[in-house]
Formats: sequence, structure tokens, C-alpha cells
Amino acid sequence: MTSSPLYFRQLLSGRDFAVSNQLASQMVNFVYALGDRDTGECVLVDPAYAVRELIDVVGADDMSVTGVLATHYHPDHIGGSMMGYTIEGISELLEVVDCPIHVQRDETEWITKSTSVSDDHLVAHDSGDVLKVGSIAITMLHTPGHTPGSQCFLVDERLVAGDTLFLEGCGRTDLPGSNPAQMVESLRRLAEVPDDTILFPGHRYSAANSATMDVVKQTNFVYQ
Repeated sequence: MTSSPLYFRQLLSGRDFAVSNQLASQMVNFVYALGDRDTGECVLVDPAYAVRELIDVVGADDMSVTGVLATHYHPDHIGGSMMGYTIEGISELLEVVDCPIHVQRDETEWITKSTSVSDDHLVAHDSGDVLKVGSIAITMLHTPGHTPGSQCFLVDERLVAGDTLFLEGCGRTDLPGSNPAQMVESLRRLAEVPDDTILFPGHRYSAANSATMDVVKQTNFVYQ
């Protein structure tokens, strides 16, 4: 039986990287590395706080960063200014690695406004688009509500959900670009994901780091 070439790492800010960064420890963001072990290619989902450390982490696994997947435009996910802090993100990453930043089409304008990254580095996607990293297929799902262009990623029975859905609760809908009605529809859409799919959220807001969708639908109050 041949093992899967999937490379998948879940990294927690303040613990696995940016350990000395107080904001990173408080915000408990997850960054994900998805890739193909056979080719050594991987993409980073929402790199922020300490991008060079993240590049080094995957480099220690003999993986090279060939792109970025952005779930949404908020600075704790892709860098920028927040609460008086300036957070490292995709702008700084592009100084080290020249690679495409894959975003949902409706989020493009928000990202260019919140970071110094221009349209030239952004690849705009629609829901259902598939990104191949080596032989690994990553399907993009548009899940607006938290922001206009929030997106989730399906890869090998895993759902990387950013701030759309947590193990407990969902993303806020009282921020610029948020829309409560769209969030309801996005949560309904995610409820259709197979029950054995494992949810990986954008923050550690619960004791567990992940859970299957059947458990999430049984225990998360947004589905009650």
C-alpha cells in the first residue's frame, strides 16, 4: 500500500512560531502548510507574524514554499495593521519568496487596501477552483460572511476553514465587509461537507485543534 504524498502541517502562533510575539500568542492563529512530499512543494495558508520562521519550519521538512492561500484579508491572517500593531504577512513573505498569493475574487480589493501587495502578485479565484500543488488537489470554496471573499480549502478529506467556521462558533459578522445573511448561507454550505471531513479552523478557540464535521454539527451552537 502506497502512502499518500500529502504534506499537511498545522502550526499555532505563539507556540510553533512567533513564540516571543505577545500578540501572536494572544490571537492563537493557525497557519497551515499543504503540499506534496514527493515534489517538495507546499503552500502556506494565512502566513503571518513571523514569515521567515514559517519558511524555515517547512524547509526543515525539505519543503519549499511555492505559493500562499489566503482565507481572508484580516491582518492576523495575511499581515497589515491591527489594534496599533503592524503584523508581518504576505508583503514580507514576498521579499523572501516570489510566489503567487491565491485569493478569492471578491477579496482582492480588500487585500490590496490592507497590505502593500499589488494585483500583480494576486491570483483571483472563484468558488470551485482547484489548485494543484504537485499532485495534491486543493479545492477552494467561497464562504462569504466574515468578509466578502472569505474562502475555505478542501484537501484530502480535510477542511481548512479560516475564520468562517470554528469548532465552537463562527467568524464575527460585525466587522467591515461582514454580512450575517451570507454567513448563514456559508455555514449551510459547509454543513453539506461529508461528515468524516476533518475541520481545521483559523484560530484555536477550543481545547481541540480539529474535529470531524459530524462532531462539529452536533456540538457547535451555530448548527443547533
